[in-house]
Amino acid sequence: MDIKTRIKITDRFITRVTRYIALAVIFFGCIWGIRTLWTYWRYEQTNDAQVQEYINPVIARVGGYLTEVRYEENEIVAKGDTLLIVDNREYIYAQAETTADIDKQYAQLKELEARQYTLAQTAAAAKSQIQGRESKFKQQELEYNRYHKLYEVDAATAQQLEEKRAQLDIDRSDWKSSVENAQAAQASISDIEAQKRVLEKEISRLKQLQNYKDLTVGYTVITAPYRGRMGKRSIDLGQMITPGQVLTYIVNDETPKWIVANFKETQIRNIRLGDEAEIAVDAYPDTQFKGKVISIAPATGSSFSLLPPDNATGNFVKIVQRIPVRIEITAPSDSEELLKAGMNVNVLISKKQKDAK
Repeated sequence: MDIKTRIKITDRFITRVTRYIALAVIFFGCIWGIRTLWTYWRYEQTNDAQVQEYINPVIARVGGYLTEVRYEENEIVAKGDTLLIVDNREYIYAQAETTADIDKQYAQLKELEARQYTLAQTAAAAKSQIQGRESKFKQQELEYNRYHKLYEVDAATAQQLEEKRAQLDIDRSDWKSSVENAQAAQASISDIEAQKRVLEKEISRLKQLQNYKDLTVGYTVITAPYRGRMGKRSIDLGQMITPGQVLTYIVNDETPKWIVANFKETQIRNIRLGDEAEIAVDAYPDTQFKGKVISIAPATGSSFSLLPPDNATGNFVKIVQRIPVRIEITAPSDSEELLKAGMNVNVLISKKQKDAK
């Protein structure tokens, strides 16, 4: 067989193989196209979707130097586990100072109560003297009146009348003195009552301050607010922290994960609460996940941004907006362990559910 014959046979073989490959490509392309069109016709879908879960910061409520760090990155912690300990000596000293102030106020209150008791006894004694001295004064007044009448008829001397007048003045003075002593003692008792009320209010204030100091001491021990997994650790022993500083992040394992799928605004008309969703996770292509629509955002994602777009500026360009749809994961049962926050997923929601409804 000459070279030309072999070349012709080879060309025919290549042409045949190329034809088969082209037919195969066309065949599979048609299948892919039909399947894609079928999917677009039957489902609302988006690949702009991620797994979400609550990731909350652990924030310092007091300042100070860290004396202990009891967690590592990615560690699983239980609710109430100690994560960090802040040097609490200055807070304990402030707590003891407040306690001493309360004890001082109680001591002053006891002193006032003792003075009040003494004044009450004085007032009681003065009141008991008033009646006796008043009776003596009235009797002496009658005696003076009798001598005054006797003196008018020359039955008594002027000296006797003067003696009775002097004794009358002395008895009147004693009686008024007893009244004034009783009134002064009663006024002092009222004054002490007012001082006691001031002290009681001050004690109440100091007790509230002591409660705050107790809380402050408790804040030096930072615990896990719930069961979860710790995030990145960026602090160490001896580091100075300030109130309000974010120390680390914790992923909440007590609440279920969910999917946030950002559908186009033109797709929302086919999505309702309770619709079932098919979820394909990029990390687990062989696992089929199921979900259910539990809420639809009241506004587009851009409306919640830090700087919402203003279309009244004169340079408007129409852009299809995205509306977040929250989807609860219903299957498989072990999905909580498989899925991590931030994973990319594809979500499909059947349009036929609306027809059935």
